[in-house]
Amino acid sequence: MSIYSDQEIKAALADWPQRFKTYAQANHRKAIWQLVTTFVPFVALWVLMYYSLSWSYWITLGLGLVNAFFTVRIFIIQHDCGHRSYFKDQRWNRFVGWVCSLFTFIPYNYWSQVHDFHHGHSGQLEVRDIGDIQTMTVQEYREATPRQRLGYRIFRMPIITFVIGPVVYLLRNNRFTLVKLQGWQRNQKWLRLNNFLLLAAYVLGGVLLGWKNFLLIQAPIVFFFAIIAVWFFYVQHQHEMAYKQWRDNWDYLLSAIRGSSYYQLPKWLHFLTGNIGYHHIHHLNSKIPSYNLVRCAQENPDLQKYVTSVTFWESLQFMFHKLWDEQTERMITFREFYLRERGLA
Repeated sequence: MSIYSDQEIKAALADWPQRFKTYAQANHRKAIWQLVTTFVPFVALWVLMYYSLSWSYWITLGLGLVNAFFTVRIFIIQHDCGHRSYFKDQRWNRFVGWVCSLFTFIPYNYWSQVHDFHHGHSGQLEVRDIGDIQTMTVQEYREATPRQRLGYRIFRMPIITFVIGPVVYLLRNNRFTLVKLQGWQRNQKWLRLNNFLLLAAYVLGGVLLGWKNFLLIQAPIVFFFAIIAVWFFYVQHQHEMAYKQWRDNWDYLLSAIRGSSYYQLPKWLHFLTGNIGYHHIHHLNSKIPSYNLVRCAQENPDLQKYVTSVTFWESLQFMFHKLWDEQTERMITFREFYLRERGLA
């Protein structure tokens, strides 16, 4: 458990709406520079991948992994546009967001609406399947049938959650309006347009470069990108001392500070991932664009005082977190669950 109580956290950060106003300001110069330092390397690496096909495909795959990180950076720009925070002019947010979506394979309008819902309800057990990775509570797993337990255990296998799942997420969850929030019919129209534009872009690439060459380059980028994106999202909300409550007991501030992690990464990795590791700040105020998150963290060190901070190596153990224990308010492993059931823990 955290050494700080909920009351201490709420009292210490009660002024967060006022202190964050300074950082929740779009800056065209920073936004344009971020676009340049993202798309120029992405295109350069893509071209280099094309030429590397005649050298060794292992080199192509290595470059593809690096370019997947730049795709993550493109996605964070799209993500900021979806929060309407990247530019002051919303027309530019929509335009840039749509362009980014053709690189990330994630639809702009539909995903942005689902993600907005996630921000407003993160950690609420009633809607844990929207914008989050499905998680059962200890009590639900205890009461589940053997078939339901088996299905959940298969879903929570690392190969499924972090390799196959991300591919399904891109090819299924983001191609159809499976989440039907208010106005979903309008988003269904935009989603169809996004699917059409994606198909057209891929057909054009296949015709110009040859289908084999195009897919040998683009497929690894998208595949690695999906894995990286899902892993980051998982780490940010599935850490041991997370925050998950039923709606009646849910609190926005606590869901951001306790429910989101601070991913302590090297500066170069924060750069490649668009500073999304400062997830607790982002969840407190999604209007802070990614290019202002580091400054906000540096000038408000107390924010990191109350949040779960984790390094990359420490985060690897998170893949074993499977069930939410409402009694101890922490994520536990299947092993811990069964040891408890047998009275051995």
